[in-house]
Amino acid sequence: MALPLLPGYSFNRNLGKEKFHKSQHWSYCNRVSMLVGEDKPGIGGEPLLGQKLKPKYSIFPRGVGNDAPSWVAFDKQVLSFDAYFDEEVPDKNQELYRIRHCKIYFYLEDDTIQVVEPKVMNSGIPQGTLIRRHRIPLPPPDEDQFYTVDYFNLDRDVIFYGRRYRIIDCDQFTRNFLRKMGVRLNPSVNRPDDPYTKERQKLIDSMKPLRPYERFDTLHQFLEHDGHVLRFYGVWDDTESLFGDVRELVLHYFLADDTIEIKEVTPVNAGRDAVPLFLNRQKLPKYAPVGLYQPGTITDRTVLNVFGGLVGNKGRYILDNCKTGAVHQEFYKDCDLRIGSEINCWGRKIVLCDCDEFTKEYYRTKYGVMDFTPIPYKAPPPPKIEKQFPPYNGFGSEEDSLCSCMSLLPKPPQKDFKKFMEKDRQGLESNILRFLAQFITTDPIDKQRKFIISYFLSDDTISVFEPPQRNTGVLGGKFLERSRVPKPEQEPFKSEMSEYYTAQDLYIGAKVCFHGHVFLVVDADEYAFNYMEKHANEFAMASINTILNKLKAIGEPRSREIKQIFAAMDPQHTTIMDYNEFRNVMMNISDGKLSEHEIITVGRYYSIRDKNEMDITFLLAVSQEHLKKSGFENFGQLLASFVYYDRDKYGLLPSNKCRTICKSFRLPIADDLLRALLTAFEDCKEKVNYKKLIDGLNWREHPIPTFQTILLPLQYEDEWSGQPSTLPVKKIKYLPLIQDAFGIEE
Repeated sequence: MALPLLPGYSFNRNLGKEKFHKSQHWSYCNRVSMLVGEDKPGIGGEPLLGQKLKPKYSIFPRGVGNDAPSWVAFDKQVLSFDAYFDEEVPDKNQELYRIRHCKIYFYLEDDTIQVVEPKVMNSGIPQGTLIRRHRIPLPPPDEDQFYTVDYFNLDRDVIFYGRRYRIIDCDQFTRNFLRKMGVRLNPSVNRPDDPYTKERQKLIDSMKPLRPYERFDTLHQFLEHDGHVLRFYGVWDDTESLFGDVRELVLHYFLADDTIEIKEVTPVNAGRDAVPLFLNRQKLPKYAPVGLYQPGTITDRTVLNVFGGLVGNKGRYILDNCKTGAVHQEFYKDCDLRIGSEINCWGRKIVLCDCDEFTKEYYRTKYGVMDFTPIPYKAPPPPKIEKQFPPYNGFGSEEDSLCSCMSLLPKPPQKDFKKFMEKDRQGLESNILRFLAQFITTDPIDKQRKFIISYFLSDDTISVFEPPQRNTGVLGGKFLERSRVPKPEQEPFKSEMSEYYTAQDLYIGAKVCFHGHVFLVVDADEYAFNYMEKHANEFAMASINTILNKLKAIGEPRSREIKQIFAAMDPQHTTIMDYNEFRNVMMNISDGKLSEHEIITVGRYYSIRDKNEMDITFLLAVSQEHLKKSGFENFGQLLASFVYYDRDKYGLLPSNKCRTICKSFRLPIADDLLRALLTAFEDCKEKVNYKKLIDGLNWREHPIPTFQTILLPLQYEDEWSGQPSTLPVKKIKYLPLIQDAFGIEE
């Protein structure tokens, strides 16, 4: 072990106040007579004439080394010495004294000492720590000083609190340390033996058993195989007896003690009492005797009566090594158990048919068995009777009628609560898809009628509303109550559940039939387009990757022709095309294989869109109207609160923090409107300019005219009039489409 200190390193400590000793004398300091101790050195630290300094700690001469404190330089460095002491034993004739061996540990960091006696089994003496770690004073008359490293050497006595310890040896680290300190180590001393322990060991070694005995080593088998159980599956054919049948059994063989336990597998509705065990855990004999043996007949040891009945009733018994009268009985071992073998369980023939994986691995490793082909023993399961439900009778919903057939006490049908929580309205997310549809009919009046189909994603229900139109002669209003709509051409009264319309069945160009009325979906609102494109994995009509793959399959053999068609439609080579022209080209090159919704999806993906910024003026006007009605004028304190949380004084705060501050002031503004306002005043780093926000909300100093709230529409309003937009998009870049779909360079 490397030592952090070189020879000659010195260290001193001051762990507390020094004791005030009796041996003191007077001296002068600055021409003042003072009482000083006799251990005060002279000028320069040199001892005075006739003065002997008593070191309080281990002191080494200064030499080459660092000036680290002792508790750092000698941290976790301990000197270890082997020692012994003799202890008088009163009131015992067998021993007058005993030798007790111990360890002395000297901690270099603070000169503390610890004495530990190793524990000896069955010694009857409390052993362990004899002296706990602390600084030990020297024996009288030097009890004012403490032991240091200078007092330790081999073949030397040390006295701790009146008990004399003899140091006989030390470890290698201690040797190296003391040698580097310049200490000449004495030779090691042999370890003395305790006379009483030595005599007792001789007595034990000379003792012989009075009679020979046999050793049964069952502990090794128990320790090696405790918890290891072989499992076999078997059958017992009891069909020859009255009302007997084939019974399935499970045999457990415990490797720890070679015992066997058998359990019976009782099938459901078997009509038999379920017993805990078919055979209790025991050693199973191979051949069942004609009659049961009396207790004590089969034993591990047999004895002989030497005198017999010659000397009265007295007898002399010795162990029979030859086991002349022993009853030998063979028991089943693990080597007797195999798949296909037959074992005799007290007269019942059990055939082993299969085993588990642990058993197979055990026989592969120990006996090299590789064939574990199971024997079919289970009867084929009866054919599963399919549960048939009566047909729907028309009363209530199909789910309600089905629940009345599932249990004796009818329960209401369970709704998909998880889907309801995920797809219910959350803030600005309405989770309602709205489509514009019209009748497919030859009637000129019904042809002009418009309908708004609303699909609710939370519970897959559909409602149809007809907006009123002037001079049509048709009253608008609710056309279909919100409900689940079954698909047409299904038998109404059947046992199976009907198939209902899903969100994937509604897209632009789709034909749907609601209770005999056929609709053609011609348009959708912006929210429906965005939702379907956002969840493109659920809606194939809005998946741009699926549509591009379809275009590749269509236009791969005629890519050159497609390029010429696009070039002919753009003679100026601007790579930009109107949507109507783009739609005609897509219908031409796809030969009608692309639906109207798919063409709109491609056009929206490659369109040139102007960023539709939120109308901040209208949002502020609506917010001021709410604040004015509630009489909120505390804008100064609101601004001060924003400034307090703005540690950097940049005038910017995160949107979540601004929302929390506004909530703490209880602004009478709806949460959706507040979120829209914060988004409108965010910068590129999603931080809100709160000064502009408060100035815009201050209806006292910066009022907004009321007429603006009437002229401007609210972009986040859920109501849709049903009027189709003029065009889904205006301008489309067709060159990126050609490169993505057909791989044609410009």
